[in-house]
Amino acid sequence: MPDSTPLDASRPRILTGDTPTGQLHLGHWVGSVKRRVELQDTHDCYFILANLHAFTTRADRADEIRRDTLEIVRDYLAMGIDPKRATIFLQSEVPAISELTFLFAMLLPFNRVMRNPTLKDEIKVKNLGETYSFGFPLYAVGQTADILAFRPVGVPVGEDQVPHLELTREVARRFNQMYCGVVDTVEDDDHEREGGVFPIPRAEVGKVGRLVGTDGVNKMSKSLGNAIFITDTAKQIRKKVSKIYTGRQSPTEPGDVGNALFQYVEAFIEDEGRIAELKDRYARGDDLGDGHVKVEVAEAIDRLIAPMRERRKAFEGDDDRIIAILRDGCERANATAEATLALAKDACGLGFFKRSLSMA
Repeated sequence: MPDSTPLDASRPRILTGDTPTGQLHLGHWVGSVKRRVELQDTHDCYFILANLHAFTTRADRADEIRRDTLEIVRDYLAMGIDPKRATIFLQSEVPAISELTFLFAMLLPFNRVMRNPTLKDEIKVKNLGETYSFGFPLYAVGQTADILAFRPVGVPVGEDQVPHLELTREVARRFNQMYCGVVDTVEDDDHEREGGVFPIPRAEVGKVGRLVGTDGVNKMSKSLGNAIFITDTAKQIRKKVSKIYTGRQSPTEPGDVGNALFQYVEAFIEDEGRIAELKDRYARGDDLGDGHVKVEVAEAIDRLIAPMRERRKAFEGDDDRIIAILRDGCERANATAEATLALAKDACGLGFFKRSLSMA
């Protein structure tokens, strides 16, 4: 049986993850995954695959969700997440999350959930209108349980996920105040010290909180067709980067270095001196065309992606290896989440019996 103990419980814990909607792209890398890879050396890391949440808008495509879940694990491994240093696990295989979701739903008024700006944006972007399921807004509550089940001190997220985390912070405060006697004047960092079950987790936004897509307008997204994936070839990268729109007409025309193209320059060109030079020449209209900048950006992106592309090939077609990694991660995740659930149930008078879980 796999080792179900945390990899290093003495380290500060973080939790973050993804809903399986397809392969990961550069927006995921700069917004969160790069930071996750770095944190593996200093933190007790838990990375959740929120496959139940995928059913909120794709319940009729269960096979696709399963496929996408396995593909994301391949992306994780290719990007540098190491299952020996971090816990990768499935939301659907950690029952404590569902139990905490039900409990936390009692702490949040419905109108507060629906005021979540990320929820509103998703309803609009996905054209759900009034046709979304009851489970769709419930996933915002479920996300608080995804996080708090592991009692992390921090959550690496993209800029667009900060509102979700604020809802989580509200739930943690209310639970601690209602069931643990923590007074409402206690500072967030002191909740556990004052007897609260849950820490109040902080958002850890990456250097680029929101990477615009290659359309130059919307956030990078597979569904909008404006994403660069780690499986893209150098040729595909060049083609996609060439489409970034700036509105500039001439290399002698002063350009706006706040445009989408220069977000890519700052995100992917590593030489700070070169970034400064490009920005200076572009802003002055010093015979520096968009096409030249795009070539440099595409080359920088390919240098980043090439080793990921190669690492990913080693996991293609090997579902058994991916499942084994997930089984190991779920064992560890359940050990942690069950301990949290026991504390929460004891705090609110639901702790009648002890139980244990194992993966078959």
